[in-house]
Amino acid sequence: MRTSVVICVYTEERWEDIRAAVASVENQRRRPYEIILVVDYNADLLLRLKREYPDVIVVENTQEKGLSGGKNTGAATASGDIVAYLDDDAVAEPGWLEALEEGFQDPAVVGVGGLTRPLWATGRRPGWFPREFDWTVGCSYRGMPTRRAPIRNVMGGNAAFRRELVGQVGGFHTGIGRSVQGRKPRPLGCEETEFCIRLSQRIPGAVMLFEPAAVIGHKVPRVRAGFAYFRSRCYAEGLSKALVTHSVGAGDGLASERAHALKALPLGALRGLGDVLRGDLSGFGRAAAIVVGLVWTTWGYVVGSLRLKVAKS
Repeated sequence: MRTSVVICVYTEERWEDIRAAVASVENQRRRPYEIILVVDYNADLLLRLKREYPDVIVVENTQEKGLSGGKNTGAATASGDIVAYLDDDAVAEPGWLEALEEGFQDPAVVGVGGLTRPLWATGRRPGWFPREFDWTVGCSYRGMPTRRAPIRNVMGGNAAFRRELVGQVGGFHTGIGRSVQGRKPRPLGCEETEFCIRLSQRIPGAVMLFEPAAVIGHKVPRVRAGFAYFRSRCYAEGLSKALVTHSVGAGDGLASERAHALKALPLGALRGLGDVLRGDLSGFGRAAAIVVGLVWTTWGYVVGSLRLKVAKS
C-alpha cells in the first residue's frame, strides 16, 4: 500500500514544529510513499521549505486560502493509494503510518483516524480542563471509542483516506473550517466532519474507522490552555456545526454530538464532583467547564443556524 503524507503549513512561526512533524514522518517504521508539504499562500516559507527539503514535494496551495484548500491541493498532488494528513504542529509516533494502513485492509473502509494526545506547552494539563473537551485543542477526547471501531468522522489532523475518493466526492468544502474567518477571527473547524459524513452518504456501506494504535502528539500552546480560548473554541464549534448540518442534514450532522452531550458530558460533570468529594477541588472547575462548554457550543450552533436562515431568506 502506498501512502502519501500531506502536511499543510502556513507560517514560519511554526518552523521548528514543521521540522519536527516532517522528521516524525521520515522516521516511520513503514516508510511513506511520499511526503507533501502544502504551503498556504506564503512565498517565503515555500522557498525556505524547498531549500530545506529537496527530497520532499513542496507545493503552493492552488485552491482557496485555508486548511480545506490546502488539503484538497495535497490530495490532488498525491500519487499514492492513500492520502494521510498530519497537522503541522504534531508529531507522529513510529507506528502511526503502519497502523493507519492496516485499517484499510478491509475494502469497505474509506477513512481511518488515529489517537491524538495533547502535548501541553505548560508541561501539564490544566486542572480545570475536562478530557471530554480535548477536541477544543485538536485531540481525542473522553467519550470516543477506546478500541478499534467504526465512527462517524475522523479528526482532521490525524486521518487518512483512499485518495481517489477525496476528489470523487468533491474534496473538503472551503466554506467550512479555518478558511472562513470573517471580520473577527475565530477558531472554526469541522471541515473533516462534513467531508466524512458526505463521503459516507455518497458511498453506501462506507466505513470510517478509529484506530487507536495510530498515535500522534499534538502541541497545545499556552494560549490554547486558557479558559478564554476554551470558551471561544466551543462557540466557534457551534458556528461550524451549523454549517455542517446545513450541508449534510441535522440527522447525520448532530448524531455524535447528541450522544456525547447526553452521555459523556453528564458523566464527566458527575466525575468532577466526585473528585471534589475525594479531595480534588479542581473537580469543581472541570464540572463547571463542561457546563460552560456545552452552553457555549449550543449557543454558537443557534447563532450559526439563525445566520444561515437569514442569509437564505
